[in-house]
Amino acid sequence: MSDKRTRVETVLVGRRPDRPPVSFWHHFTEAQRAGQAAVDAHLHFLERYDVDFLKVMNDHLFPRGDVPIVQSVADLKKIRPQAADAGELAGQLDVIAKLAAAVGEQLPMCTTVFGPWSTLRQWTRPPSTAHGPPSLDASDDRDETLSRLLTEDRQAVRGALEAIAATLADFARACVQAGADGIFLSVRDDWVNTPTNGPDTYAELVRPADRMLLDAVGHATFNMLHICGRPQDFRALADYPVHVLNWADRSAGPSLAYARDRVRPALAGGVDNLATLPSKGPEDVTAEVHDAVRQAGERPILITAGCTFDPQAVPSANLDAMIAAARSAYAE
Repeated sequence: MSDKRTRVETVLVGRRPDRPPVSFWHHFTEAQRAGQAAVDAHLHFLERYDVDFLKVMNDHLFPRGDVPIVQSVADLKKIRPQAADAGELAGQLDVIAKLAAAVGEQLPMCTTVFGPWSTLRQWTRPPSTAHGPPSLDASDDRDETLSRLLTEDRQAVRGALEAIAATLADFARACVQAGADGIFLSVRDDWVNTPTNGPDTYAELVRPADRMLLDAVGHATFNMLHICGRPQDFRALADYPVHVLNWADRSAGPSLAYARDRVRPALAGGVDNLATLPSKGPEDVTAEVHDAVRQAGERPILITAGCTFDPQAVPSANLDAMIAAARSAYAE
């Protein structure tokens, strides 16, 4: 078994490895979002930064079938489960299979899956492959559309989420069959639990859909939950059956120190993707890595950024500093 795989698996069972595993991720260019170009982009990234695990980016569009855009209850009721390889989902499965063949057992690999609510939210606009670092602002026209639909027919929204979750569950299972060690499930509750929607909307409608997806890959060995935005019920999300928990501990909270004694999954975070990586220097990145290790205390930790970052804005020296700081973190 490779040092990288051993390092990550040691953390997952609650023990300290030789040093904290470290990784980070960003969306590649439009020309690199699919096909062999996507495979090559990931492999070049691995060669350049030598990270300990790979988060496979997924900029393939979710198949919309006969519903080009969701604007009405009637649109919601047309949404049906689709095949795991429907539309562009087949392209992501191909990227995973080719990466698995190239990487082998060198390091663990989890692949991005956007949760059912995020997928439905995207569906309220025309298809787009534009991606970037997330905004911590929790509301825009997509949220207004979904709030209106919830008011008009809450059960229709539930049915749409269940159909999307069924597709994503089969897709996630197929990702693991294609060679991924698990999934990187991105969820966000501050889009959902609004005054208009009600404070328990996530628990009522979205959590069952999330769990359908996670149950489909319960046999996987490296499932990571990414809590995007400003979590409203961090403890409830942290109770999901995953191996690793990743969130923006610096820019959104809660802190690693808070989570250390309160959650079961392994912790992944420590570096601010929105401020420190793009706007500060290597010494600031190094300080955040060492502080993250101190906050984690006796718990082992995976050093990551809180979410994606803009590769055009982040100096490579800062990413090199993140790697070097993780490699020396236990030498203090």
